[in-house]
Amino acid sequence: MRKIFYSLTIFLIIFFFNSLNAKDVVLGVGGRVGATLDPDQVHLGIHLDLGELAERVRVQPSVEIGFGNDITLVAVNPEVVYLFNKRSKWTPYAGGGLGLNIVNRDRPSPGQDNTELEVGLNLLAGIETMVSSSTRLFFEGKFGVGDSPDFKVTCGFTIIH
Repeated sequence: MRKIFYSLTIFLIIFFFNSLNAKDVVLGVGGRVGATLDPDQVHLGIHLDLGELAERVRVQPSVEIGFGNDITLVAVNPEVVYLFNKRSKWTPYAGGGLGLNIVNRDRPSPGQDNTELEVGLNLLAGIETMVSSSTRLFFEGKFGVGDSPDFKVTCGFTIIH
């Protein structure tokens, strides 16, 4: 089962990076790092800026890998955010999306698979600012509903093409 978990993880990362070749669609790419509560983990990942679906509504999927608490968690997050005030130096935003979580437990309970797919809902809020003509910095909090991690605090950057 562990081989399936790692194969699926590698596939998702390759698929995510392969989509970076679509210059017409991808407006930005970035990295992220943070801490997760329940499970208690550190996470790191990558995300895309796929542009605005509507005025001030940005499509922003991400893939994160969390480590700790005897669990490795791969979170695939197809999310959308609403930008509140794009005219100020700091732009607050809020949004949400699905949380597709591949959970690999180091020590599963009796009768429990060590790898499972769990689906939840993510609700997020954050703030971002331009730190150069092509780089955004952001700070974000994310609440999980259902089978998503309870709370995440993340910071990161986006390089805009």
